Amino acid sequence: MSNVEKYNKYNESGSRVNGSEQSNASSKHTGVNSRSGRSRTAHQTLEILKEGVYVNGYDRAVHIKKDMEQAVQQSVLYRPSELTGLGEKLRAGSQVSSSGNLQNSISTGSQGKTARIEVTGETTLAAAARLTVEEGRTDVVCLNFASAKNPGGGFLGGSQAQEESLARATGLYPCIVQMQEMYEYNRKQRSCLYSDHMIYSPHVPVIRDDYDRLLDQYYTSSFITAPAVNAGVVKERNEATDEQIKSVMKQRIRYVLQIAAVQGHRSIVLGAFGCGVFRNNPVQVAGYFADVLIGEGYKDYFDRIVFAVYDRSAGQRTLEAFKRLNTEDGA
Repeated sequence: MSNVEKYNKYNESGSRVNGSEQSNASSKHTGVNSRSGRSRTAHQTLEILKEGVYVNGYDRAVHIKKDMEQAVQQSVLYRPSELTGLGEKLRAGSQVSSSGNLQNSISTGSQGKTARIEVTGETTLAAAARLTVEEGRTDVVCLNFASAKNPGGGFLGGSQAQEESLARATGLYPCIVQMQEMYEYNRKQRSCLYSDHMIYSPHVPVIRDDYDRLLDQYYTSSFITAPAVNAGVVKERNEATDEQIKSVMKQRIRYVLQIAAVQGHRSIVLGAFGCGVFRNNPVQVAGYFADVLIGEGYKDYFDRIVFAVYDRSAGQRTLEAFKRLNTEDGA
């Protein structure tokens, strides 16, 4: 079997994704709408990541092996004890160099510009592609709304949420599955507040779009994998008060932003963190972000802040809750 025959099975339609044949995508690519189709795609993605190559819609081999290996090797597990000092390092102007050593090079705001906060109805993947491919930014980092106990959530079984879509479309899974310490720790915890363990994965290959089509040209984006509080379960079990949930969520948001800034990222894709199956209130979560980004000045460490809030509900309550961030920043 030739390389083309071997890898075209991953992109059976042969549709060009970065090229011109993108119309009627949802009708042509029904696999993303079925659990079995998503599961099949997830397993195919893992095969591609293992081989380090796929064939695009032009029957050309696309090699990702080198970038994939580097992303896995350079991924970092941040333990709670290591996160507590990040804020101080950030205030001191320390940034992590490519060698992993801290260097004094952070400044607030690029050339004194005010950070642009943008709230959109797109997915995390769409926002990452727009910033990286269309705008040419090389410093994009995305927040992965992680499962606290299972790397990639239920993506191998065809589940569909933000983390699962990222795991199917990128090389993120091998980067985070190696960090079993985080997942084992959370599995042992009785509380669904979960711990502040987080994973930073730099320059991860992105090989698919939102319709699970293979890209003609892949790009890379960095990711911070962090679980939100499972507010629904916490409240059902009376594990914590609303104020305690608020305190934990705001601190976790601070840590996410601190990791992004210390790692040198000026562009960050955030979203409705924990507002899905974890049942955090969108209005409250938007308020947490407003308090930290605007009230505490964390926005000044970035040039572009995008809240990608993909809300398919009739009233778009979640998207509307986050739109306040645009007006509060004066954008």
